[in-house]
Amino acid sequence: MLANQGQANTTVVMVVAQSAANTAAATSAWLDVRPSEGDLMIISNVGIVTAGTVTPTIEDATDGSGTGAATITPNEGAFTVVTTSNDPLTEKRTVPASAIRGWIRYVGTVVTGPALVGVTLSSHPKYT
Repeated sequence: MLANQGQANTTVVMVVAQSAANTAAATSAWLDVRPSEGDLMIISNVGIVTAGTVTPTIEDATDGSGTGAATITPNEGAFTVVTTSNDPLTEKRTVPASAIRGWIRYVGTVVTGPALVGVTLSSHPKYT
């Protein structure tokens, strides 16, 4: 029987829960996921959208400065665009750590806003 994978996971906050009035406020820093294996689990929690939309996406890059940044498609497909008609919305998406070029970030494109946004990343560290 396998050990409890949940206990071995690490979780980090990508975007601190906040009222984001623009895309910059709903975009995380680049996170180094090279020490991870298996699936990376990203949980996007968009609360009340006062006006407009929030379009969540995931990007990867070759370094912590965002070199070669590109949008990636999670295993379950793209996140749902969140509007005033479907908020609040919490979604989980997974991406194989092996498919990431080293660094990952969350981009919540906010149109009009503000919107409440919080994001976490859960991953499993490689065995050493």
